[in-house]
Amino acid sequence: MGSVSHDDVEPVTDRVHDNSWSANLEKPHHGEDRDLVVAQAKEAVEHTAPGNHVNLVTHGDHGHPETYLYDDLRAAFDGLGLEYVEQCGCGGHVTRATVEE
Repeated sequence: MGSVSHDDVEPVTDRVHDNSWSANLEKPHHGEDRDLVVAQAKEAVEHTAPGNHVNLVTHGDHGHPETYLYDDLRAAFDGLGLEYVEQCGCGGHVTRATVEE
């Protein structure tokens, strides 16, 4: 994995969200590159204002996000709440990442 140049991929967002929102990390290029999913999940959390959450919708090809994403997010952010929400009908996974105030 890791075949997609991260510089060629559109950012998941370009602003700070002062509300709860969802980040789509299940596009075809996300399925090809798990490192991109992790990097853009971190960007999504960075762009979420304290007291809000972002639903990280991750590509199903990588399996349950707890196996590759949660530890990296916990290491990068103190006080980040992570809650697995559901597996989508398309095979992707939804994790709620709550940024503490």
